[in-house]
Amino acid sequence: QTQHSWFLQFLSSGYKDRPPSRAVDKELRKEERPPSPPIEVDDPKEFVLRPAPQGRTVRCRVTRDKKGMDRGLYPSYYLHLDSDRKVFLLAGRKRKRSKTANYLISVDPTNLSRAGEDFIGKLRSNLIGSRFTVFDNGKNPHHGGADVGTYRQELAAIIYETNVLGFRGPRRMTVIIPGMSSENERIPIRPRNDSDGLLVRWQNKTMENLIELRNKTPIWNEESGSYTLNFQGRVTQASVKNFQIIHLDDPDYIVLQFGRVSEDAFTLDYRYPLCALQGFAIALSSFDGKLACE
Repeated sequence: QTQHSWFLQFLSSGYKDRPPSRAVDKELRKEERPPSPPIEVDDPKEFVLRPAPQGRTVRCRVTRDKKGMDRGLYPSYYLHLDSDRKVFLLAGRKRKRSKTANYLISVDPTNLSRAGEDFIGKLRSNLIGSRFTVFDNGKNPHHGGADVGTYRQELAAIIYETNVLGFRGPRRMTVIIPGMSSENERIPIRPRNDSDGLLVRWQNKTMENLIELRNKTPIWNEESGSYTLNFQGRVTQASVKNFQIIHLDDPDYIVLQFGRVSEDAFTLDYRYPLCALQGFAIALSSFDGKLACE
């Protein structure tokens, strides 16, 4: 089973979502397609770990709160469904006494501690802030005991490549996620020690049961004098943090897009096979300093 086969299978089942060739097609298509029912969140904890429904885009909004004494350095981030009801999904905050960038992610906006039962995952970087790993709330294998089934899963790895163009060029990102089973469930990746994990497997090119995604390369626009991507009206402000994540086999299928709409508000839209926790953590990684990659 190659990392592409779920993707090709999935795309061949009719979810191409390619842009229509003419505006007329768009209008016709609009009439034919009934409006999608709203995304329902019954159990938030389960919802944020479940892949997006196939053929749907889950539209969300990220807000950044810099209020309070140390919030300038350690802001809180909140993820809501971008719908009429603005359903809260996740909150994240950078931990203070940590050698590397380390964000706790919780399903309770008022409780961002590791101890509580609302802790659902974390994002951890390497020392220079160029590589990140996303974990669920399972046990650290170093203190885990014998039951491997309780060890934490790695849900994503994000690699920022050093920018050879100096400060001005766009960022380059690679995202590694676990593959999907034939039942459309995430294949659990539970490393037992530091010599295994998504980053190690990616470095060793052992990509079995893994999917490699990339950011879509922005196109230089002479008129605006900036790099641009088509966000279909979901992003309104230029920012180095704006990105779209794709699979190289099908660059028109946007797996995740993230971009600024105001000083402290961003849209985050994700699709199958990503879940909300993966999307939110990938976005959090883009807020980190990463001087090594600018």
